[in-house]
Amino acid sequence: MTFMTRFLVLTALVCAPLFAHAQDAKPAGAPPVAVQDKTLTVFAAASMKNALDEANAAYTAKTGIKVVSSYAASSALAKQLEQGAPADIFISADTDWMDYSAGKKTISDPSRVNLLGNKIVLIAPKDSKITNVMIGPGFDLAKLAGDGRIATGDVKAVPVGKYAKAALEKLGAWQAAEAKFAMAESVRAALALVSRGEAALGIVYETDAKVDSGVKIVGAFPADSHPAIIYPVAATTNAKADANGYLAFLRSGAAKAIFEKYGFTFLIKPVS
Repeated sequence: MTFMTRFLVLTALVCAPLFAHAQDAKPAGAPPVAVQDKTLTVFAAASMKNALDEANAAYTAKTGIKVVSSYAASSALAKQLEQGAPADIFISADTDWMDYSAGKKTISDPSRVNLLGNKIVLIAPKDSKITNVMIGPGFDLAKLAGDGRIATGDVKAVPVGKYAKAALEKLGAWQAAEAKFAMAESVRAALALVSRGEAALGIVYETDAKVDSGVKIVGAFPADSHPAIIYPVAATTNAKADANGYLAFLRSGAAKAIFEKYGFTFLIKPVS
């Protein structure tokens, strides 16, 4: 072995550990990996937005863990989970889509709980002449709408639309009114159609109507006219460990106060 060869070998042996150490080194001031990953992703029904945004802010203030929420129709979110979209928590506006997710094994069944309840109401633009509608058997929604459209979620998939159709069928009003319906991709999209005056009437959750000053509630659907409105929540099968703490927070007295402020019914006894 020549002198130059021995020199190169010794140089490589000395520098290898230093190079490895440099590879492992973090930039000055960089937080530990565990801190960098302190984020949870929540897939939540569109009607949850205002209340859940406030609850998430409270959770972050308490724990330092950031929550990123994606709001859409429960049907769309369940399909996204099925296609492998990354999320830690799923909150559906009905039990059907949570059952669907359970069947596709995208949520953790042991973590599931029926958290909230809601109501569906009839709304009109705030300057509409329609007011104080008595909703019951024989209710003529088609006549009430006149030449206008009636907005709600897609009755074949979006929970609010499914609840609306069930109620109208039971009250005998669906057949005459069906042709007047404008089917929206989510309850918030239906709310917007009424708020902008593009629909004469709409059927949305009571909680949605309360957060949009562009609409007014003109009638409430009897609770026995449709299946109970239930919002189940569960961790996904790929959820981070922090998801358990977030679920515990959603079941807490602090979260209960926030959800009730927005008009939701808290269906469980607070855990703390």
